Amino acid sequence: MSMSARGLNNLESEIPQPMRHYWAVFLGEGIALLALGVLAILAPIVATLTITLAFGWIFLISGIIGLTTTLHARHAPGFRWSLVSAVLSLVVGLLLLVWPISGAISLTILLAAFFAADGIAMIMYALEHRRELSGRWGWVLLNGIVDLLLAAIILIAFQTSAGLVLGLLIGIDMILGGIALIGMALHAHASA
Repeated sequence: MSMSARGLNNLESEIPQPMRHYWAVFLGEGIALLALGVLAILAPIVATLTITLAFGWIFLISGIIGLTTTLHARHAPGFRWSLVSAVLSLVVGLLLLVWPISGAISLTILLAAFFAADGIAMIMYALEHRRELSGRWGWVLLNGIVDLLLAAIILIAFQTSAGLVLGLLIGIDMILGGIALIGMALHAHASA
């Protein structure tokens, strides 16, 4: 074996060291995410309202900080636009907190629009890479197709169950993230 190959093997054996050392922490996080994901799927309306209220508080706090900063620096360039941005954050935050169900509907529509736009962008990106004969463009194409399917599912489900969509999607995401962390942690523990 050449010196560079031995060095590469030594480097590879060093990379997972922190993961091996903290495997239990990652396992705990994975189990927590898995449990929260299951709860979100079992109670998607509660999860959707929780997400909406969290966004409401984020916008409200952001608006308060922005307004305070803007008023403090009222002679700085762009004062009016900064003031508009801060007030907009305050208004959106208050609306989401006062009417979380309407906010959940708005966030659901926004999520569908994001998935549709991102899906189209990813498909075009993949096709451009295909023309250039780049490797692995098929995964990007699949990502775009899945995004379009998610947008369609959201819009179809929106007619009957707008309050469920965000909670279900967040639950699925948490479950997948939890499973990934659990798998990595158990693999790190087994290799320790």
